[in-house]
Formats: sequence, C-alpha cells, structure tokens
Amino acid sequence: MHDAPRRPRILFVTDLAYRARGRRYCDEDIHLTARLREDFDVALCHPLDAAPLMETGAFDTVVVRNSGPVIHYQAHWDDLRERAARTGTPFYNRLTGKADMVGKQYLIDLTAAGHPVIPTVDDPRDADRLPAADTYVVKPKAGADSIGLEFVPRAALADLPPAPGGAGLLIQPRIDFTYEVSFYFVDDSFQYALYAPDPDRRWHLERYEATEDDLAFARGFVEWNAIGHGIQRVDACRTRGSGALLLVELEDLNPYLSLDLLDERTREAFVTALKASLHRSIVARDAPA
Repeated sequence: MHDAPRRPRILFVTDLAYRARGRRYCDEDIHLTARLREDFDVALCHPLDAAPLMETGAFDTVVVRNSGPVIHYQAHWDDLRERAARTGTPFYNRLTGKADMVGKQYLIDLTAAGHPVIPTVDDPRDADRLPAADTYVVKPKAGADSIGLEFVPRAALADLPPAPGGAGLLIQPRIDFTYEVSFYFVDDSFQYALYAPDPDRRWHLERYEATEDDLAFARGFVEWNAIGHGIQRVDACRTRGSGALLLVELEDLNPYLSLDLLDERTREAFVTALKASLHRSIVARDAPA
C-alpha cells in the first residue's frame, strides 16, 4: 500500500476582522480558502502572526490576500519581507512587485517616463509639471484605501505639511472622469473587468466588457511589473475630455477581487486559474536551479 502524495501546504494571510467601506473582505477569503482546500492544505493566520508561522518551514508558500493596508502594521510587514528574503520562503504574490507592494513611488516614476497614469509628483515645488486644475489630490506616498487623502486648492500646495513619519506625499490634479474600471489578472492572464458607473460610488461595481484597447492598456502595466506569479488589479479612470484611460493604481499585493459580484462561470474560471497559478508557483520554487 502506497502513501498518498503530500498535498501542497499554504499559509493564507488574511485579516478576517478588517472592515473596509463597501466591501466584506472576510466573505471573500472564506470563499477562497474553502475552494483552495480542494487542492491544498490551508492554514489561515493574521498578518501579525505570519512571520513565526512562516519560519516553521511547514508551508510551501505564503499567500497574502485580504490582509488590510500594510500601513497599519508596517514594521511587522517590513520584518516579514526581510525574513522571507533571508530564508527564501516563496510568497504569492511574489514579493518582487514594483507597484503598490512597495508604496506609491511608481506613480511618480511612471509619470516621469511618460506612461498613461494620472500625473503625479511628490514635491509641491514641482506642481507646475502637473496639468492645471482647481483642486489637487494629496495623499501619503505609503498610504492605501484612501487613508490620509485630501483635496486642496493649488494655492495651498506650497503650505502642505510633510507626511506622517516622513513617508512623503503624492500630489495629483483632480481628474474629471466618467467612471473607474478595474482589470483583474492572474499571472499575465486577464480574468474579468468591473467598473463603477457612478464616480461617487467607487465600490458599486458592475461587469465591464473590456475592449482590445482596454486590455492592451492594462496588460502594459502587468508586463511592466513582471511579478511572474500572482493576482493583480489594474485600476484606471476614463477621462471625460479625451476618453482615454489613465492608471489610478496597480494593486499587486492584496487586491480585493469583488468575487461576490461575478456570475458563477466567471468566478469558477478565476478560482481555476488561481489554483493553477499556485501549483506553478510551488513547482517553480522546488525546481532545481
């Protein structure tokens, strides 16, 4: 009698108690872990408990999902990343992301490189590099989930106080847009798109039929980020004047997926793609160098 092969083991990092406006993070992760248990052995933990559990060596990969904004536990997150680098523990998403995973500096860099993003600077003295606007959006460079976001007139930019903790600020013109739209990818494979028809109700989402031009826009940022294995959400806005898409953010750490809004076929296809990606990620970790 032969022993059954050991199933891959996942440490699933989530904060089931985290409250987000317009979303129930816990429901999404309860559903996902129930489906992942079909293929994997899954243990859930809070982000503050992840480091010691990771270092037991009992898990094949660490999956970071709806764990809340890292800014709420920045020191613990920095320590977890350092330990992962030291031990070679694989993460999903891969910790090589260049976007929200490491803050908002990428919006400034992509602006400077001429990519289609909302124009962004981090120094009030550079405000003349931005399109003229009556109002500007100011938020911490290390922020998330609209934490610390303010709307200020141009005349007030010169008097902005520094960001808490010296993290720096982002300054953007307030864009007049018709709607926001999000494109969801597993690895480099597009899964679905959702949009908010009413700009004042960001999380009242509906299904969006992406055009080829839309997907070319979104894929450009996924290819730029090149994380290999993981889930990414490309958030954009459709400008009212030109109708062009501009990147709002590239969420490459723990994007909320709005799975409850999908039809059963699309949700099933996403789960299937996620399982396959996780299997590939674990095989890549175990492959000889």
